[in-house]
Amino acid sequence: MMRFSQEKSSKAMEELDFERGVCFPFRKYTPETVRENVLGSRGAVFSLFGRGVEILSKLGIYWITLFYDRLVGRGLEIVPLRAEQLRNLLCDLGPSFIKSGQVLANRPDIVREDYMNELCILQDDVPSFPNKIAFTIIEEEVGAPLEQIFSKISSETIAAASLGQVYRATLRGSVEEVAIKVQRPEIEPIIYRDLFLFRTLASFLNGISLEKLGCNAELIVDEFGEKLLEELDYTLEARNIEDFLENFKDDPTVKIPRVYKEFSGSRVLVMEWIDGIRCTDPQAIKEAGICITDFLTVGVSAALRQLLEFGLFHGDPHPGNIFSMRDGRIAYVDFGNVAVLSQQNKQILIDAVVHAVNEDYVEMANDFTRLGFLAPGTDVTPIVPALEAIWQNSVGKGVADFNFRSVTEKFNKLVYQYPIRIPERFSLVIRSLLTQEGICFTLQPDFKFLEVAYPYVAKRLLTDPDPALRERLIQVLFKDGVFQWKRLENLIVLAKEQVAIMSRNPALQEASRQDIGNRRVERKLDLTDTLKDGARVVILDASIRRKLLLALTEDSKLHIQELMDIYRLVEGEFDIPSLAIDLVQRLPVATRDMMLAWSESVLVDR
Repeated sequence: MMRFSQEKSSKAMEELDFERGVCFPFRKYTPETVRENVLGSRGAVFSLFGRGVEILSKLGIYWITLFYDRLVGRGLEIVPLRAEQLRNLLCDLGPSFIKSGQVLANRPDIVREDYMNELCILQDDVPSFPNKIAFTIIEEEVGAPLEQIFSKISSETIAAASLGQVYRATLRGSVEEVAIKVQRPEIEPIIYRDLFLFRTLASFLNGISLEKLGCNAELIVDEFGEKLLEELDYTLEARNIEDFLENFKDDPTVKIPRVYKEFSGSRVLVMEWIDGIRCTDPQAIKEAGICITDFLTVGVSAALRQLLEFGLFHGDPHPGNIFSMRDGRIAYVDFGNVAVLSQQNKQILIDAVVHAVNEDYVEMANDFTRLGFLAPGTDVTPIVPALEAIWQNSVGKGVADFNFRSVTEKFNKLVYQYPIRIPERFSLVIRSLLTQEGICFTLQPDFKFLEVAYPYVAKRLLTDPDPALRERLIQVLFKDGVFQWKRLENLIVLAKEQVAIMSRNPALQEASRQDIGNRRVERKLDLTDTLKDGARVVILDASIRRKLLLALTEDSKLHIQELMDIYRLVEGEFDIPSLAIDLVQRLPVATRDMMLAWSESVLVDR
C-alpha cells in the first residue's frame, strides 16, 4: 500500500515537472519528504489525530452552516457573511490555512468570485506575533544580541504576513537602514503536518478533481506545498533577490534591494530598506517630479521583462511591495513568492501573443494545452469559439479598451464550462498582472495596459537577437502568406515610442551622464542587428525571398511607396557602415549557398 502511494505521488510530481517544461534536480518538497518528516517525529500519531480533529470539527461546523443555508433557502444575501466567516476560520486554523486562503483567492477554477474577493483580504491583513519572540528568533539566527548588530529597531511591526513579519532597523556603526523579515515561531512542523493532512484528504478527492479540473487533487496540493516550503526558507528568498539583482543589473530604471547575507538565515532575512513612495499615491509621485505615465511605462516594461525575458516573475506585487523611487525608478520588495517559468513556457507565451495578433484561435487553444491549462489530449474544438468570443469582445472596440480584469472575469466563467485548471505558477502570473493593472488604474484611471505593453512587445520583436523571436517576427509580418505592411509600420512606430518614453526617465538620464558600467541606456531604436539577420535570412531562405517578392508585387503593382514609408521610419535607427561591412563579409558565403541551392534545384528538376 505504501509503495503504491509513493508511485502515485511520484507520478504526480512528474506530471508537475512535465507541464512546467523543466525538471528541477533538487526540491525542498516531495510527498515522501513530508511523510517522513511528519511520521518520523515523536508523538506523530497523537499530533496528527489532534490536529485532524481540530480541522474537521471547525470546518465541519462551517459546512453545516452552509448546508443549513441551502436547506432553508437563504440566497446571495448571506454570502458576504459566510465569506467573512471563512476568512476568520482560516486565520484561526493557522499559517497553512491562511496561505491556502491566499492561494484560493487567485484560483477562479476552484473558488467562486464573491469568496475570492473576501479571501484577498488575507494578503494584507494578518495578525502579528509578539516582538519578544521575534527578537529572540533574530538573535538565534544572527548569533549575537540585537544591540550588537542594530543601533535601532522599530518597536512595532511594519508589516505582518502568513509566514512572518517585518521590522525596520539601522545597522550599528553605519546609517544604513534595513528591513528585517522574521519567520513565525515553530511554523515548520505545523506546515509539514498540515501538508500531510491536506494530501491525505486530497487522495479521496481525486475522482471529483479529475472530472471537474482535468487533474488529480494531489497535484494541486503538491503545487501548493512546493511553493509554501520554498517561501518558508528565507535562504531561497535571498537567492531570489540575488537573481533579480542579476537580471536587472543593467537596467537603471529598476531598483532591487541588497541582501545582507551575513545577518540572514533560514528564519531571518535582512535586506536594504527601500525608502520610496507607495505606488498607489499619485499625488506624492507627482510632487516628487515624476511623470505618472512614464513611471507606469517603466513598471509595465519591468513586469513584461520578468515574464517574457527572465522567466522569474514577482508573484506578489501588491501596493505594499512596489514603490516609486524619487529618481523615477520602480522598486520591488518581498521576493518569497515568485513564479518561475521555463524557457519552453516563455516561448509558448510569446507564441500565444503572436497567435492572438494573427487571430489564430485554434493555435491559441493548443497553447493552453502546452502551458498546462488543459490536460494533454483534450479536444480543443469546443473551446476555440469561446476563446474567440473572449478575445473579440475584449479588443473589439480597439486595443485601448482592453483590460486584464474584464478578460479574467470572462475566463473565470470559462473554467467552469470546460476542464480547465489554472497551474499554480500561472495563477501567480495572473494575480500579479491583475494587481499591477489595478495599481496602474489607481495612478491613472484612464490607463490602457496594451497601449503600454504593445510598444515593449514591438521593440522586443524587432530588436531581440533570439532566433526564436526572429521566427515569431516573421509569423507576425506574414498572415495567410500575405506581407502585412501596415503591421510592420505600426511595430516600428510603437517600438520607437517605447524607447522615447524610457529615455525620459530621470534615473536612466543620470546613468547616461555617469556612464555607469554597461547600463542599458538607449537613446534610439537600434535595428542594425535585426537588419543584418533579415538580410541573411532573405539571402539564404528561398521561401522568404519568394514571399517578399510577392509582397513587393502584390495586386500587380510595385509597393515602392510602402518601402519608402518604412525607410523613413527606420532612417537613423541603424548603423549603415556596420550593416554594409556585414553584408560584404557575408557575400561570399551567401553566394556559395545560393549557388548550391540553385544547383540542387536543377538536379531535382532533371
